[in-house]
Amino acid sequence: MTARNVVLVTAATGNVGPHAVAHLLDAGARVRALVLRDDPNIGRLPQGVEICYGDLAEPDSLDEALEGVDGVFLMWPFFALPVDTAPAVLKKIEAKARRVAFVSSVGVHIGLEPVDNNCHAYIEQLLERTTLEWTFLRTTGFHCNALGFAAQISTGDVVRYPYGEATRTSVDEGDLAAVGAKALTSDGHARKKYLVSGPEELSQAEQVRIIGEVIGRELSWQDVEHGAARQAMVDSGWPPSYADGALDYFATLTKEPEVGSNVVEEVTGRPARNFRSWAAARADAFR
Repeated sequence: MTARNVVLVTAATGNVGPHAVAHLLDAGARVRALVLRDDPNIGRLPQGVEICYGDLAEPDSLDEALEGVDGVFLMWPFFALPVDTAPAVLKKIEAKARRVAFVSSVGVHIGLEPVDNNCHAYIEQLLERTTLEWTFLRTTGFHCNALGFAAQISTGDVVRYPYGEATRTSVDEGDLAAVGAKALTSDGHARKKYLVSGPEELSQAEQVRIIGEVIGRELSWQDVEHGAARQAMVDSGWPPSYADGALDYFATLTKEPEVGSNVVEEVTGRPARNFRSWAAARADAFR
């Protein structure tokens, strides 16, 4: 770790951000969390973090947060924010920081996500053109995605969702954060493109079965037809292109499981957490 020892975490109050803050603090870093002024989830952040107000949509608002920073744990909220300002944001980061750990996607790793879709691959390309010591965290699904089943499970015994046999290698969001924290606070990770996954292959239906075992109920899965699922996703706020991409990807995972790796253990020195341990820790969310 450098003497400056200051790391900024963007999208700091989401599913990954609080874990990133915690791991960085444990590593001895001075940590800043970038948040919006009206962010209702600041309470998710651990004690010891510095709160900095700013918005990736307004690059000039980042100046104070970036002052004296050595590294950035970068997450771009694609659902909520277009990438129009990404070039300006990265220019500001490059002027101040040395390292960036960017939370990317398995879709880039397997060649499913093109650069021109203005998503993870686009920002990866922008970072590759900088002088920054970047590390790409190409993550598979998060364990916490299963919280999308919580409303149905808490009110019944059947989960209705598309592609129950889609088999993923989902990663605990805390493990992903731990890999990123290592990349920002230790040497040997510059210009690495890490595929970050969990330790097991589980279908969505198997995840639901495990949740049922954890909370002491027998749960079942009922597939929703592709077209109906797409319409429901778009109606709930998904951009149509995102809904199409997700559903098409799930369809492929019914035929061949998602790719996986041992990166979590290789980088952090401990095995990746399995889905059952995640579900047990969050059992109350499904009751």
